[in-house]
Amino acid sequence: MYLLTQRENVVRIPPEMLGEDADVIVHQLARESYEGKIEGDSLTVLVQNIEPMGPGRIVHGDGAVYQTVRYDALIFKPQNQEVIEGEVVEIIKFGAFVRFGPLDGLLHISQVMDDRIDIDDAGQRLIGKDTKRDLKTKDKVRGRVVSISLNERNPRESKIGLTMRQTGLGKFEWIADERSKKGEKPEKGEKGAAA
Repeated sequence: MYLLTQRENVVRIPPEMLGEDADVIVHQLARESYEGKIEGDSLTVLVQNIEPMGPGRIVHGDGAVYQTVRYDALIFKPQNQEVIEGEVVEIIKFGAFVRFGPLDGLLHISQVMDDRIDIDDAGQRLIGKDTKRDLKTKDKVRGRVVSISLNERNPRESKIGLTMRQTGLGKFEWIADERSKKGEKPEKGEKGAAA
């Protein structure tokens, strides 16, 4: 889920930058310091409307200036049990990675469908033995977040677990097939629906 929030933090202005335009430097350093970083349970995607708050501080023994700034932050905060839509970006032996928002979630092989699954390494597909449904890269899917472990040091190594083994979840084509069997119209984005 994306949220717009206001935050206050401190930016370190190194001594070699002190002669330059303060507003430009503060904006540049705030973006470098906070965009793309995980703080607690959210990833900061964008920092804007950066305002210095009062005078900066100089710490004894460090020639840098520590400037408090207030800014608007667009954050991505995945919620447990949240329904997401994304794209399969990689098929591996134990499942698939699904990109939703700026992060990837793991769809373990046991959470893809209610069927035994064969792995087609050459074709980069997961195939249901009985249903013959397949999942491959670039497929659009709807899933549910079942576990979250964000890595503050390296956001790309965050672990987000997903499932598609519930009604209304799965590859868009599978969802559309289920709807048509029930006589319902497919939703936007599903096969057969207006995109």
